[in-house]
Amino acid sequence: MLVLFLFEKDIEMRIDKYLANMNVGSRKEVHSLIKKKVVTVNGELVTIPKQQVKETDLVAVDGNKIAYQQYHYFLLNKPKGVISATEDRSQQTVISLLKTKDRYQGIAPVGRLDKDTTGLLLLTNDGALAHELLAPNKHVAKVYRAKIAGVPDPETAKKFAQGLILGDGTKLKPAKLKILKQDQDNNLSQIEIQIQEGKYHQIKRMFGAVGMKVLELDRVSMGKLHLPADLKRGEYKEIDLAEIK
Repeated sequence: MLVLFLFEKDIEMRIDKYLANMNVGSRKEVHSLIKKKVVTVNGELVTIPKQQVKETDLVAVDGNKIAYQQYHYFLLNKPKGVISATEDRSQQTVISLLKTKDRYQGIAPVGRLDKDTTGLLLLTNDGALAHELLAPNKHVAKVYRAKIAGVPDPETAKKFAQGLILGDGTKLKPAKLKILKQDQDNNLSQIEIQIQEGKYHQIKRMFGAVGMKVLELDRVSMGKLHLPADLKRGEYKEIDLAEIK
């Protein structure tokens, strides 16, 4: 896949920052590569880490071209037991599921899924896009499928559609509830719900407010993004910005 240079017009960057951003290594490791005389710009050896490079320059390490890409986007099928954080001393994070070569500087989850929630999670170092997707005024739809202890009825769906009021007085935006399957004998239901916000434990609290309990929760879409059927739990794939916006 061809990777394009994405510098802002006429902006230059230090070669050590360039290579560190492209995950060639840490600044210290890049300095070591420069000392070993394996870094070139336009075929000329780089001798100092502060050398500036620009969009039209051809950068290579040990003969391998390193094309600059400013932003990266990964679509992850989050498994249970992993937290939506960049780092944690005691728990596994979603970033740890990325291969080392894909752990670019600034990569972080867009929003969060609870530790026991599975499904679609976008990871990126594009902060502006993350803000746009999470901004309440953008009304980006998020669709989840869940297993519920309880049997929702049309009145439950109506309450959700009107904008539920939680026990602490929080007024939620309208949500769409679709009942996929019900087991009256065992008081269980499979449902699909679409929300436009992402408040703390929102779906669990919504069902708790109507006397039901979420047993399993899986996010299947967010805006234009949909979880591919062939993407297994714990797996991810790199995607383009055009697939998101």
